[in-house]
Amino acid sequence: MRLYNSMGRRVEPFVPADPGHVRMYVCGPTVYSWAHIGNARPAVVFDVLARRLRALFPRLTYARNITDVDDKIIAAAAAEGVGCDAVAARYTAAYRADLAALGVAPPDVEPRATDHIAPMIAMIDGLIGAGRAYAAEGHVLFHIPSFPAYGRLSGADPDEMLAGARVEVAPFKRDPRDFVLWKPSAPGQPGWDSPWGHGRPGWHIECSAMIRAHLGAAIDIHGGGIDLRFPHHENEIAQGTVARFWVHNGHVTVGGAKMSKSLGNVLLVRDLLAAAPGEAIRYALLTAQYRQPLDWTAATPRAARAALDRLYGALRDQPAREPRDVDIAPVLAALDDDLNTPAALAGLHALAGQIHACADPARRAELAGALRQGGALLGLLQADPQVWAQGDAAEAERIAARVADRDRARALRDWARADAIRAELAALGIEVEDTGPTSRWRVRA
Repeated sequence: MRLYNSMGRRVEPFVPADPGHVRMYVCGPTVYSWAHIGNARPAVVFDVLARRLRALFPRLTYARNITDVDDKIIAAAAAEGVGCDAVAARYTAAYRADLAALGVAPPDVEPRATDHIAPMIAMIDGLIGAGRAYAAEGHVLFHIPSFPAYGRLSGADPDEMLAGARVEVAPFKRDPRDFVLWKPSAPGQPGWDSPWGHGRPGWHIECSAMIRAHLGAAIDIHGGGIDLRFPHHENEIAQGTVARFWVHNGHVTVGGAKMSKSLGNVLLVRDLLAAAPGEAIRYALLTAQYRQPLDWTAATPRAARAALDRLYGALRDQPAREPRDVDIAPVLAALDDDLNTPAALAGLHALAGQIHACADPARRAELAGALRQGGALLGLLQADPQVWAQGDAAEAERIAARVADRDRARALRDWARADAIRAELAALGIEVEDTGPTSRWRVRA
């Protein structure tokens, strides 16, 4: 496998420190609101990477954190008049439900920031002792000039760092770029006792402490969205986080524009799921190579659904057999080439084409097995093809009842009624196929 390493800006062979145990950490959500499609992209991308790593190596420990103490959570709780715990619990559950609908497997470890306050305090104390941090007016700040390699990951110059840091230039800072490791908590805000007073951790120290607690002093892959490369991941490195590979996925735009509340174009996963199957949303997120921007339009989930219809259509009526001499190397090679999911999807469609063109039932069964096996690597094509073809469960129940009505009309040789029901279903985009005394149906692609 070859992966693009943001540290060095090149594609490199992926070689873990311990070939028997790969360690990967991906920055998870700050749980103060519903997840949007931009939050879903890294979850899907790194789920695919985790699937491939589990096939290539004896063991993978994949950690993805939950940030459950943060200024945004405090603001959301204050606006609702509820406790921060209630806000964090609600949106943690919603995030997990959204990802499950997208076929994202839970990580091996899902640490919560609030469960790691003691390790964070210990790490901050160690940074002070090493001369890289200092206490000032109830705060502890990392002193960036103490770390000469700062900026190596992002490549930003000092002026860009200052502009992009999004930090308040407080009078007690020794350098305007210095960032917060610990801050005081006002009455009513979450807080913990520390050597520097009652307060809470800064965002950056949370990930560094959780990585060390669950994966050790050094890891193989640290992942997240490109927006985290600076300052979050740059700050983690300064704090002592060591990773062999830094892997970042690109932005999701909407109709060519950046998602923002001011533009009113933030697409929530829960809303997308109300209009399209989770597997179609997942497929859409894999249609662009992970490092490239992905532009989402109204047509995106429809196109993904149509593509999945074609793939599931090839599996319909095919008893999947273990593929003995069917080559899924193109799918594997694509994934091993810096997780090239568009090429991997093309490999799946090539297999579907072979199924349609093959006249030998035994061979078609083997090809179907290969298509399912290749799809599993991408988290796709594991549903019953007939169930997929029938779409939404509640709507499917209503349609199945009408098809049954038609079957009864056919049994009574009431052809006029049978034809009328077929026409009614056709107007709804339902294709009925007579297979004997009973019929089957599917949503027309």
